[in-house]
Amino acid sequence: MGKLYEIITPELSAWMTQQHMFFVASAPLTGDGHVNTSPKGLDCLRIVTPRQVAYLDVTGSGAETIAHVRENGRIVLMFFAFSGPPKIVRLHGRGTVVTKTSPDWTNWCSKFPSHAAPRSVIVVDLTRISDSCGYAVPRMDFKEDRDAMARWAATKGTAALPSYRLDKNTRSIDGLIALDEGDA
Repeated sequence: MGKLYEIITPELSAWMTQQHMFFVASAPLTGDGHVNTSPKGLDCLRIVTPRQVAYLDVTGSGAETIAHVRENGRIVLMFFAFSGPPKIVRLHGRGTVVTKTSPDWTNWCSKFPSHAAPRSVIVVDLTRISDSCGYAVPRMDFKEDRDAMARWAATKGTAALPSYRLDKNTRSIDGLIALDEGDA
C-alpha cells in the first residue's frame, strides 16, 4: 500500500502544508540512549525544495532533537491526516542545526512567521520520502492553534529566555551537547 517518492511532489506538498501538526523523531548513536519524539505545530514547516524541508524549532524544556542531529544527523518527520482520506507521510533525512550563531540564521528565520521564542531551525536533506495508509489514525477536528507558547515566552520575557535555554537546553537527557552559550 505504501509508496516511495523521489521528491516531494506538488500533491504531497499541498497535503503536508494542510496538516496542522507533525512529529519529529531522532535518536542518539548509543544503543542505550533515549529515542525522542516531538510534536510540532504553529506554522513552523517550510518545504524548501522537493528534497529539503526546514522547521522552526522553538524554545522548550529539552533539546533532544538538536543534540541528536548535531551528533549524527538522523531525523524523521511524520505527518498524518486527522481529517479527509487516511494517510501518513514520513520524511527521513539528514538534518543540520542552524542557531543564532550560524552565519545563515537570519536567512533561515526569515522563511517563518515571527515567533516569541525561536531557538533553532532544523534543515533536513531528505533521503527517503514515503507514504502509508494511515487507516488506524483517528479522525479529529482541528479547533485552533494554542497560544500557550507565546504567552509563556511573554511571561518569561525576552531577556530571560537565553538563561532559560542555558539551564534547560545545553545538554540532552543522555548528556549530548545541544546548545552552547552563544546559541542560547
